[in-house]
Amino acid sequence: MEVKMDVRYLRTEPTMAFPRGRLLAVRGGRLYVLAPDGWDVIGGRAEHAHPVSRVEAEDWCEHEGWDLNLLDSVPIPEY
Repeated sequence: MEVKMDVRYLRTEPTMAFPRGRLLAVRGGRLYVLAPDGWDVIGGRAEHAHPVSRVEAEDWCEHEGWDLNLLDSVPIPEY
């Protein structure tokens, strides 16, 4: 049985290292950051991140040269 959990996307504030911010995702209450090798769990909260739509997340990926399929591969948390 496949468990379906909604994914919400966020973008962090721009920095010198990441001029367009970083892409984050929340799934099942767990926060992830998109890294070169996929999604990494990060602790804490995304206090200064702004919600973005799926379309905006796709635009971010395209601008950064990242595969759009990554947006569909946010892990399902294990409890």
